[in-house]
Order: sequence, then C-alpha cells, then structure tokens
Amino acid sequence: MEWQNRRPAHAARLAGATRALAALALNAFVLGCLAYAPATAHAAAAQGPSLSGQWLVDYKTEEGKTSLTLRHSERRRDARGDHVSEWNSTRNVAPGSLRGLSAEQALSSAGASVRFEIRRDAGTFVCEGWFRQGKGSGHFSFVPDRGFVAELSRRGVGSPDARQLLALACADVGLDLLDELKAQGYGLPTVEQFVRMGEHAVRADYVKGLGALGYRLGSIDELVRMRDHGVSLDYIRSMREAGFGDVTAAELLRARDHGVNASFIREIRAAGYETTSLAALVRIRDHGVSADFIRGMRAEGYGSLSPEQLVRMRDHGVTVEFVRALRDLGYTRLPPETLVRMRDHGVSADFVRRVKARGGNSPTVEELIYMKDRGSN
Repeated sequence: MEWQNRRPAHAARLAGATRALAALALNAFVLGCLAYAPATAHAAAAQGPSLSGQWLVDYKTEEGKTSLTLRHSERRRDARGDHVSEWNSTRNVAPGSLRGLSAEQALSSAGASVRFEIRRDAGTFVCEGWFRQGKGSGHFSFVPDRGFVAELSRRGVGSPDARQLLALACADVGLDLLDELKAQGYGLPTVEQFVRMGEHAVRADYVKGLGALGYRLGSIDELVRMRDHGVSLDYIRSMREAGFGDVTAAELLRARDHGVNASFIREIRAAGYETTSLAALVRIRDHGVSADFIRGMRAEGYGSLSPEQLVRMRDHGVTVEFVRALRDLGYTRLPPETLVRMRDHGVSADFVRRVKARGGNSPTVEELIYMKDRGSN
C-alpha cells in the first residue's frame, strides 16, 4: 500500500485532538512516529519539538501477525547546514494493541476512517487514517509520558529528550528492560545506551532469554553487539539442538558472523562430515567448503579428509570435477597433496589428454608436472 500523500479530510479533527491532548499534558510537545505509551501520557508530557509521521498497517487477526510500520522524518539545521533525519520501524504487533481499531473497520470492504492509539511506556501514539480490506495508512502524533521521564531520572538513567523518547516508544522499550537488566546483574544504562538498546531490538525478553540459556554478558554494549549480529534466542537454541550447547557467547558471535548455523551443520553432517569443533565448521565455511563439495569428494573415494585437507584442496582449486576428470584418464585415488601439487603447477585434465595423445602412454604425475613446468603444452 502506498502512503497517503495528502492529509485526510478529517485533519482538522486531528489537529483539535492534538491541541486538547497537549493542553491536558501541560503544553506537551507532539512527536510524530509510532509506538506506545501508558495512559498517564494524556496527563503530562515533557516539552520539546513537534514531530510528525506516518503509519502503515497490514492487519491480520492471527496473534502477533499484524504488521505495523512507522515512518518519521525531520529536517534540522545546525552550523554544518540542513540535515534530514528519517526513521522507519516495522514490527509485528498484536491486533489488540491498536486500541480503538476494530476488526470490522480494518477489514471493511467499502473502506473506513479510523482513529486508534498505541500505548507504550514512553508515550502514546494517536493515529488517524483510512482502512480498506485489511490495509491501512495515515498520520500519527506522539504524546510522551512525563511520568516515564521522571521514573528514568529517579532510577539514575537520566532524562531523555524528545527524540530519544520517540525512539524508545518506537522500539517498545520501557521499564521492564531496566528491571530485567538489574535482575541479570547488568549495570545501569545511560540514556544513550538505553536508546541504542531499543534501536537494536534488545528488549527485556531478549535479556531474560539469554540469562535462561546461561549467558550473562559483561556489558550492555556486548548485549547490543550480540543482538545486532543476529545472535537471537532462536539461533542459540538451534545451535544447542545441533550439539553446540557448551560454547561461549564469543564463539556463538563468530559462528553467526561467518554463516555457520544449524542448517549448515545439518547439511555438512548429511554429506558425511562429522566434527564437534565449532571452529572447524567456521573455517570450512570461510573457505567455501560446502556440503556438495564434501559429498562429491566422498563419492570419488575421499571420505576421511580432515578440515585442513578440505580447506587446502578447496583453496588450491581442487574441484570434484578435476578429480573426476583425472579418474577418467586413469589417475585414481591420488593423495590430496598430490592433487594440490598438480593444480598448483597447472596440470589440468586437458593438458593430460594432450600429452597422452602425443605420446600414446600414461606419464606419471611427476612427469606431467616436469613437462608443465618446462613449458610443454
């Protein structure tokens, strides 16, 4: 669905509602974006700049399957010139979190004007727009919760500014994350760290899940790094099911960065390669040793190659096709190092065919290398 390019006809009502909310919030600022905030957001809000944004919803009734996108852009000017900041957040949410939006409105075949709210610890998003057949879009305003700001200050985190509150609300990061960090023995984050955690999807369930799996990292920055590099709870569980439960967070991070996941491990094992070393799996992955390569080499009689042999053969261009072509020419079950030497010296299957055609015999590997080194074609 494309975003609506013009403010809907009921924009006047939205402006009126916004002014009323701002008055109740002690002349609070209006931020534009998405997210959530507790009911106290309507009672008070921190002062700051006015921001605006757009929302987009793909409405599905299955729990957690409704997709919510929030977009916000802001032009700012400083000593270096004009700057445009753009935020774009997409998450699956429960349909019930869109308070005031009914399934009948969202799924209307004729289309319906809608007004609903999304409440989160940092504030409330007031949304207006249009829905038709499960697709909706419109504009939103954000009313921050001054009580949330006061609580962060009381706990020693600090006082977030308007944009930081917006980021926290969009990321659905609230006091439960602070509680979980404390329960897991982490230090108190700064405002900047708190916002960064939200931007990188480090929420309370992730911290709690890591703890339940036995991982308590050394710092908040390490938590962010783990999440940012794709070490999700599902990834850790899948690696445990694959037999790698007793590995450090650093080992998991390295494996994830190098593309070693449970699927890759299953494929490698199905090809006949077994190892209990995660480092070995990372190494063969880095050097392009695939399940197909292992399977093909086994079919040619190389079923017990070590990780180093697999890597060395792959690095030096010893392919399954090369081994197969040599076999067809009468050179079978050559040692892995011999195959590497032939490849390094440029002894190809075509070269062997030409030599055999000229001499009518089958020279040894050493003779082939000798001839190739001396420029024979």
